[in-house]
Amino acid sequence: MDAIIWIVVGLVFGLAFGFVVSRYIMNDRVKRAADDADRLVKDAEKQAEATRKEAMLEAKDKIYEMKQEAEKEARERHREVKDLETRILQREEIVDRRVESLDSREHQLSSRAGQVERRSKELESAMEEAQARLEQLASMTSDDARQELLARVKGDVVRESAAIIRESEAATKAECDKKSREILSLAIQRVAADHTAESTVSTVHIPSDELKGRIIGREGRNIRTFEQLTGIDLIIDDTPECVTISSFDPVRREIGRITLENLITDGRIHPARIEEMFNKATALVEQQIQDAGEQAAFDAGVHDLHHELIKTLGRLKFRTSYGQNVLKHSLEVSALAGVMASELGLDPTQAKRAGLLHDLGKAVDHEIDGPHAVIGADLARRMNESPAIVHAIEAHHADVEPSTIVAVLVQAADAVSAARPGARRETLESYIKRLEKLETIANSHKGVERTYAMQAGREVRVMVEPHEISDADAIVLARDIAQQIEDEMEYPGQIKVLVIRESRSVDYAK
Repeated sequence: MDAIIWIVVGLVFGLAFGFVVSRYIMNDRVKRAADDADRLVKDAEKQAEATRKEAMLEAKDKIYEMKQEAEKEARERHREVKDLETRILQREEIVDRRVESLDSREHQLSSRAGQVERRSKELESAMEEAQARLEQLASMTSDDARQELLARVKGDVVRESAAIIRESEAATKAECDKKSREILSLAIQRVAADHTAESTVSTVHIPSDELKGRIIGREGRNIRTFEQLTGIDLIIDDTPECVTISSFDPVRREIGRITLENLITDGRIHPARIEEMFNKATALVEQQIQDAGEQAAFDAGVHDLHHELIKTLGRLKFRTSYGQNVLKHSLEVSALAGVMASELGLDPTQAKRAGLLHDLGKAVDHEIDGPHAVIGADLARRMNESPAIVHAIEAHHADVEPSTIVAVLVQAADAVSAARPGARRETLESYIKRLEKLETIANSHKGVERTYAMQAGREVRVMVEPHEISDADAIVLARDIAQQIEDEMEYPGQIKVLVIRESRSVDYAK
């Protein structure tokens, strides 16, 4: 028991001793930690003080630099303000001088205005006095003198008007060639009557006259439907076993002819059947046009044509000029131009292409007013043809002056193809009458010596008396003859009026 007590006492004593020792150690550690903390705080305070001093120094330096920059900027602005004040003062001096000058000029103008008004009054009184004296000396009034003066200058009016026309034309050409000119319409109604009947009318044979009533239909519904769909005129008259189709558009006329023939063959004629046959005929004619254009390009050896040009070229299959098929005429011109180019040592490709396309405008000239050469040139230009081809198309009837060899070749080939025997159908009597009419119109004017109708009536050359017609009178004469031809004649295309005035002086040395 005692041993246990001693053991417990020992343990208590050991625990107390250990607690005291550990307490001493902990106090010592806390003291050292406090010392370290004080030292760290003092070091931090010193470092903060040093940092604060450095920051203050940097701030002072920055403030000094900003002060220097502000002073420099202030000096520059002061200098600018001073310069501006100097310029303002100079301008004020200039304005003051100008004001003084304007005041002086205003005073001078006022003085001159008074002088002008005074002299104007003096001049009016002098003119009145002179007029009265002239009337007294001439023994006539001012009205009589005016009438006499008008009678004297009456002969010069034509020359003066011609000179004014010539000057205005020259001035207008100098300003971008804006001279207005009369555009000759190539509409079919301008063509001679016989030729119009041949080129704008087709006839369709019918088995019997009983079909005419069926074509007209109840209350005319069939013929109205037919004309509205095809855009042509269907003429049903007393001509036995025949119906006439009339249209200025050759393609529409061909579609109408095929439609009517198919209806007559089928026997069923009513609006629905008419529309069905019209659609079939349209598809057939469109295919014929495409095939004709492609075949013509192949026959001429012309490649890479725009599909719209091929289609337009194919439409010429149904177009005639004085009975000559225009598509065949174009192929002839292409071949002739190619041969002539080869003979001249030139590349025939461009000449053949221009020759094939030269009458392109005739396919659409019933839709657009103007010469077919200009219409065709515009169409080729829109289809990205080369400028040389476009110029050759535009110049083949001298609507513009030809400036390239290809244009001259196409012009010559066109004339050869149209003039060859059998190419065009026109009665000799009507041809001679047209030429005689042209010469009669020209010869009816005063001062005309001789007249020659040339180039199948496309040009009239008028020789005048040089002592009666001056150069100015020749301009007026050409205009008057052209105007009279337009008023009194019907003709295709355009007619060139050329007035020639020639004077010669001859002497002999003996």
